[in-house]
Amino acid sequence: MAPTSSIEFIDTALSCATSPFALSYTDSKQKWVIRKHLLSLFQDFPTFIPSNDSFTHNDGTTVNLLNAAGYLRVCSSSPPIHLTIWVHENYPFMPPMVFISPNAANHSHHLHPFVDSCGGITSAYLQTWSYPGHNLADLVRNLVKIFSHATGSTFTHPSFVSKREAVDRLSGMLHYDVAAAKTTTAREIEELSILQLEMKKRAGDIDRIVAELEMERKKLKERAMELGEKGDVLRNWLAANDPTSFQVMNEIENAFEAIDEGSKIVVENLAADNAIEDVIYAMDKAVEGGVVQFDVYMRQVRMLAREQFFHRYVLVTLKGSNILI
Repeated sequence: MAPTSSIEFIDTALSCATSPFALSYTDSKQKWVIRKHLLSLFQDFPTFIPSNDSFTHNDGTTVNLLNAAGYLRVCSSSPPIHLTIWVHENYPFMPPMVFISPNAANHSHHLHPFVDSCGGITSAYLQTWSYPGHNLADLVRNLVKIFSHATGSTFTHPSFVSKREAVDRLSGMLHYDVAAAKTTTAREIEELSILQLEMKKRAGDIDRIVAELEMERKKLKERAMELGEKGDVLRNWLAANDPTSFQVMNEIENAFEAIDEGSKIVVENLAADNAIEDVIYAMDKAVEGGVVQFDVYMRQVRMLAREQFFHRYVLVTLKGSNILI
């Protein structure tokens, strides 16, 4: 038997027709079915207790309905699930609305395939609701089964599984398979996105290298043309000045050798002056590059400057003596 307090509450609530809080059930036969189904629920599941309150549908319509709220234990290894079952104003021809309370104990069950983001339950039993084959007590029994599937309970032998339970289990398995596939796909998409970015970066590097090589090729082509032109000039000069001629050979040698003692002195001092200039320039670059210390650089430059001064003095003296430089 259902608790006496529950029976009295239901009878009082269903008999009230004039109060502002009167329930939205108008037909007497409907009220009788509602009373019968609720009492059967409270008898089989005494943890549920009746109540009444306003309920707002998704279309904004507000009605006053009975509900049954209580804790449903599906297995010993998980906390009980707090459910609220609202009896629709067109019950029993319309299924009840079932919700899981949004508390910490129910958090894991909110991930169940038959629980939507708002905590509403959309099991196959509710979706295929048909009176008189469905009722509140059997609904709760079905909820015990579908929630126990998610907690790792032993699967019943196939020969003892009803068609509805098989559909529930198959739906749950498909839900978890789809969720796992989505997770795997998301991870693969992320990895491919990273790979795509890396490939784009490498493509950019390759394009840059190709552009640099193309520029270098153009420079080498221009240099080759320049050297070709200089080669043509040299060949023309050689053609006009046959190196086999003894006179030409003497002229070439005289062009690069001093013919008297004064010229030899001038050539030697000019060569020494230019050589010292080159050494000083190399020392400057060595200091800038950190190869030579500054104090060493200063000592060497002073020594070279004194030597260079001597060679330039000789050149100035010879120039003053009308020896061409």
